[in-house]
Amino acid sequence: MADTFTVVFHPLEKEVSVLPGSTVLAAIRSAGIQVESICGGKGECSKCKVILVQGDCDAGRPGAIKGLTGEEISRKYCRACQTHILGHCEFTIPVESRIDSPKILKNHYEQVHELTPSVTKHLLVTNHQHTHPVGPRSLKLEGYKGTRPQMTPDQLHQLTTAREDLTVTITRSDGYPEVMKIEAGDTRAHNFGVALDLGTTTVVGVLIDLCSGKVCAEGSVLNRQITYGEELLTRIAVAKKTGGKEKLQAAAVESINAVIGQLTAAAGVDALEIDDVCLAGNTVMAYLLLAHDPAILEVANIDIPRTPQVVKAQVLGIAVCPPARVFCLPNVSRFVGGDAVGDIVTAGMNASNELSLVIDLGTNGEVILGDSDWLASVSCASGPAFEGAGISSGMRAMKGAIDHVAIDVVSGEVSWTTIGNERPRGICGSGIIDAAAAMVAAGILDFTGKLVEGRSKVREGTGGLEFVLVPKEKTATGQDIVITRDDMAYLMDSKAATCASIGVLLKKYRVGIADIHHVFLAGAFGAYADTKKIIAFGIIPDFYRAEFHMIGNGSLSGACAALVSGKKRREATEVAKKMVYIDLLVDADFIEEYAAAVYIPGKPDYFPQH
Repeated sequence: MADTFTVVFHPLEKEVSVLPGSTVLAAIRSAGIQVESICGGKGECSKCKVILVQGDCDAGRPGAIKGLTGEEISRKYCRACQTHILGHCEFTIPVESRIDSPKILKNHYEQVHELTPSVTKHLLVTNHQHTHPVGPRSLKLEGYKGTRPQMTPDQLHQLTTAREDLTVTITRSDGYPEVMKIEAGDTRAHNFGVALDLGTTTVVGVLIDLCSGKVCAEGSVLNRQITYGEELLTRIAVAKKTGGKEKLQAAAVESINAVIGQLTAAAGVDALEIDDVCLAGNTVMAYLLLAHDPAILEVANIDIPRTPQVVKAQVLGIAVCPPARVFCLPNVSRFVGGDAVGDIVTAGMNASNELSLVIDLGTNGEVILGDSDWLASVSCASGPAFEGAGISSGMRAMKGAIDHVAIDVVSGEVSWTTIGNERPRGICGSGIIDAAAAMVAAGILDFTGKLVEGRSKVREGTGGLEFVLVPKEKTATGQDIVITRDDMAYLMDSKAATCASIGVLLKKYRVGIADIHHVFLAGAFGAYADTKKIIAFGIIPDFYRAEFHMIGNGSLSGACAALVSGKKRREATEVAKKMVYIDLLVDADFIEEYAAAVYIPGKPDYFPQH
């Protein structure tokens, strides 16, 4: 038997060598190809489909073709995570499995009026004619105010014996001033920082000139952890396996460095001139980046540290100035992390006397209620469905994804648009919400979310009733794009979980929908979905008196604010300390609220105008 077998992937024309018995998904990971794999290779989602071109593998066995249509099986489709390499092979990765040109939310805004970064540069001007033979002289750094910065004996010697002008970089990220580096000449104009949103699905970064506060460049990539699974619990399970934690940390660092590479190339900045990094991410992402064991996050009501984590870039392998600090916005609980803290700082609800609500439905959902006096939070696993995950024809927001849907209530005709105006490959989160709301209005769905037999374009499928959104002759895949009975059950579960999580906060704090003054919608959910349809379908209550704000990538905005403002860093720390967290896994009110939310639109008290 050969020691390794060669596997070729078309149309990317990538070739890798793998051990006999390796799965095709493992080979795809080795090739650095990003494909859909929501379940992380557990054989549950059937998204990692490939087509066998030639070679020796077990593509025809039951496990490899489970969940595939007869047409797909006839075209030699198989599931990459359940197909094993037994010889040299060639596969095609079909368009529906490839992650191609994703639509990544980068927009951010900061309301920082005073530029006070944690890293500053100061010139030490020496008297070239004076040799200071008697002993050490007093040091004066131009523009520096505060206590004498800590430094090593070598740094002190370098400064006190200098015969030329030096630039001294001071960092305060550890809570006190410290000399980070010393450079010859005047390099004060070259002081940059990077703000990062380390998301479960995407990593987005911004390069900022710390001298002026100006944004120099933006960049983004998909999180390379995706092929290990899209859901947080799946990644925790991977981390518990031998070597899993190291693989996930390496994937996170590679993703961050890829973003930094984009930023420096776009701005023409040397990576060694990046002196500060501020990062926001959910608790699991932060734990995986810092190589902490995330298994503890599976325990309900567990207390975790709420202080910011600060680590040197060189310890993590992040490609900036080696002694630069990576400041991680503090976490609140096992599933409410620094990204949610960033949302709050961005929204400014921690400084407002008016009652507000922040809703951020990404891969994981967070909801925060409160004002300047108090804050309370919950998290729910509702986001994946609203990003296209877990839906038979679902896909992330990228080229060819249906992003908006309308249905004529009289004729039943369906119209849609796609990202990039390409032939449809599937449907993303905003499209699914649009479609569900339109199907209700057209009578295709009843108030329980079930498909109504006999309605236009509703037919019997292999798993029950299904609605044909786009017929196969109009798609890029050559297959019908449908919304199935099981899709609707999953979507109804996600909708009910989201509305119920909001309901828990309203009930516990005796707040009515009319009491909410502001609703801040964060992330892609808020940026791309239609608010009226979100309410019509019952995902969130009808806060009819509230002013709605779309804050974009609040996590990134919060990281940007903390990068350029010491005050915002302190605010973030205070927000994390005082926020109450309610764990819905063990909360009795959640079951009651959920039961009321499994109808369209939901609890009558929350939808008085519907």
